[in-house]
Amino acid sequence: MHNRLKKLRLVVFDLDGTLLGEDGTIGKETIKLVSELKKTGVNFSIASGRLHSALLDFAGQLNIDIPLISLDGSYIRGINDSESIFETFVKEDYARRAVEYADKFLINLALCGADAIYFDERTPGVPQILDKYGARYQEVKSLYDYCGQTLEVVFAGDNRNSMNFVYNRLKFPHAFGLNTSMYKSQSKAGLYYLEVRKKGSTKGKGLLRLLKYLKVKARNSAVVGDWYNDISLFNTGAIGVAVANAIPELQRKADIITERTNSEDGVAEFLEMVLKAKKG
Repeated sequence: MHNRLKKLRLVVFDLDGTLLGEDGTIGKETIKLVSELKKTGVNFSIASGRLHSALLDFAGQLNIDIPLISLDGSYIRGINDSESIFETFVKEDYARRAVEYADKFLINLALCGADAIYFDERTPGVPQILDKYGARYQEVKSLYDYCGQTLEVVFAGDNRNSMNFVYNRLKFPHAFGLNTSMYKSQSKAGLYYLEVRKKGSTKGKGLLRLLKYLKVKARNSAVVGDWYNDISLFNTGAIGVAVANAIPELQRKADIITERTNSEDGVAEFLEMVLKAKKG
């Protein structure tokens, strides 16, 4: 492992539960170590379920200057680039169908783009009920105008029967090529979320696309995570690093498990190992 760490060229962090502590900040030790490691030729990026725009502040704190992986691999774009490296939109017909269902069943609906979450006057409560950390919300005249550039559709409602109906209508055999996920809110009692994306995108596939773009081999990269959507990152051939608070499934796949949690700056513990290998 020492030799692999010595040859490391890229480290990709998950954000929530990994790079960020429970207070939503990056550890000071991590910021310092990232700066030191960049001088040795190591690059850094982020792979998150958040929108691209919600990653920029954290990327700025670490002086990241390469593309970021957002929406669990659905979108890859540089910090200052106007064009994306990769994007996968929900088919426009399905996005329009989603808006129609929201109108019919009076369900809150938002369409997620790369830079903002869009809602209209029929769903003014969207910013308060969606758990999309750091996202910018924008009220628009009509959601139909944004159906052709939707990376993710999000429903939020308290009527489980209506939500189940929509959930089933956006799955095979009524819809093709979609990844649908419905779950109960952990923080808002009685509320259900339904997220719809184009099928096939994962953080792991996003990493492989980023590696190809950077011309870096998987064995010369490392990923740091904690949650279920990080499992695909650990299946890419990169060094898998699980922080101490990671789910058991991820820890079993990990090459390295930190002794410290995300709130104890567990990421810095791994970066210190890399720095020692680079100097050794």
